[in-house]
Amino acid sequence: MAEVNATRGIDGLLDFIDACPTPFHVVDRAADVLRASGFTEMDEADEWPDAVGSRYVRRGGSLVAWRHQTSDAGFRIIGAHTDSPNLRITAQPDTGQAGYRQLGVEVYGGALLNSWLDRDLGVAGRVATPAGTRLFCINRPVLRVPQLAIHLDREVNQKGLLLNPQTHIVPVWGLGLRTPGEFALTAAEAAGVDADEVLAWDAMLHDLTPSVIGGIDDEFVYAPRIDNQVSCWAGLQALIDAPADSPPSAVLCLFDHEEVGSTSAQGAASTLLPAVLERIAGSRGALHPALAQSLCVSADGAHATHPNYPERHEPDHHIAMGDGPVIKRNANQRYATDAVGEAAFAAACEKAGVGHQLYVHRGDMPCGSTIGPFAASTTGVTTIDVGVAQLSMHSAREMCGAQDPMDFALALSAFLNAAG
Repeated sequence: MAEVNATRGIDGLLDFIDACPTPFHVVDRAADVLRASGFTEMDEADEWPDAVGSRYVRRGGSLVAWRHQTSDAGFRIIGAHTDSPNLRITAQPDTGQAGYRQLGVEVYGGALLNSWLDRDLGVAGRVATPAGTRLFCINRPVLRVPQLAIHLDREVNQKGLLLNPQTHIVPVWGLGLRTPGEFALTAAEAAGVDADEVLAWDAMLHDLTPSVIGGIDDEFVYAPRIDNQVSCWAGLQALIDAPADSPPSAVLCLFDHEEVGSTSAQGAASTLLPAVLERIAGSRGALHPALAQSLCVSADGAHATHPNYPERHEPDHHIAMGDGPVIKRNANQRYATDAVGEAAFAAACEKAGVGHQLYVHRGDMPCGSTIGPFAASTTGVTTIDVGVAQLSMHSAREMCGAQDPMDFALALSAFLNAAG
C-alpha cells in the first residue's frame, strides 16, 4: 500500500482534533474534507433517485459517507464515533456561589472527573434558532474548575480524591452575582446571532491545550479526544483513498452518542446506517444480498498496557503503542469480533504492511463496549472491533503512539480496497 498522503499525516490529525471540540464540529470538518475531495451532500428529506458516486449525509452529530457504483459485491463499512466524555452545559446554567459567577454542567459519559480540574477551558457546541442550528466555539480560557487546596483536604493523597458531580465540578467563569441569560447571550455572540434568536443549545467544555507530539524521541501524541477522533480521522483518510469506481462500496459512519450507549436518533443503535445502506442499494431486495457479502470495522480506541498498572490487564495479551492496530475480542460480545472478522482485518493489516495486536480484557473486570455490537445487530454484517492503542482513555487529555494513527489509516484503507 502507498503511504498516506503527507499533507494528511500527523500534523493533519493534530489540526483535525484541535478544530473539533464537539461532535458537531467533527461532522462539519469531515463534510468540508469530503466536499474538497469531490463528495456531494445528500438530504435525508429528499428522494434519492440514485446514490451512485461519492456522497454523504448528516444527521446531527453523525455523518455517513460512501463511494458506490454497485451493490453486487456488498459493502466495506468503517464505523467510528464523534463524541467524547466531557462536561456539558445545563439548560439553565447561570449559577454561582461565594461571589463567583458559575455555569451549571452535567457529566457526559464516563469522564475521568479529576482530569477536568485546574484546566483552561473553552466552550463550544451549537445553538438552535428559528432559522436552524449554528455552530459556535469560544477558544479562550473562559472557564475553570478549581481544585480544593490540600490545606483544606489534608488526607486527599492518602485516601484519594472523591468528586461529587453535582457540587464539586461547577466551573467558574467570573466574579459577581449570577446573571440570568448570560450564557445564552455569550453563545449567541459566538454563533453570530441575536440573543433573542437562541431557543436552546447543545454546548460542552473543552480543554484548550493544543494537541502536540511528545516524548523524548517524539513517539507520542498528547491530545484531547483521541478516543475517538483518531478513528474518525483515519476512517476519513481511508474513504477518500478508496476506489471510486470498483466494488465493494466503501462506507464511513461517524456516530454520535457512543459514550452514553448509542441509543439516540443518530447513534449506532438508530436507523441511520440501515436506512442509508438501503437507499444506497436502491431497494430492500438489493440490500439483503449486499449485506450478506459485507464486512464492517468498528474503529475505536484500545487500551495499551499501562506501565504503572500492569496488573489491570490480561497478562497474555500485552498491548504496546507502536505495534500496530489492535483487534479486540470479548466472549460476551462487548466487542463484536469473531474469528472470521479477525482473519479479515489481520489480512488487511498484512496487505498494508503494518502489524496488528490482539486484545482481551481481564476476566475479573467488567469490559467496556463500542458501536460494534450495535452495527452487527442492526445490519447482520460481520463486524470487527479494532483501534489504536492509547493510555489515559476518557481523560481530558489522552495519549497514543505518534505512528499508530497513520498505520491505522493504512490498514483501514487496505480494508476498504478489497479489490485492490
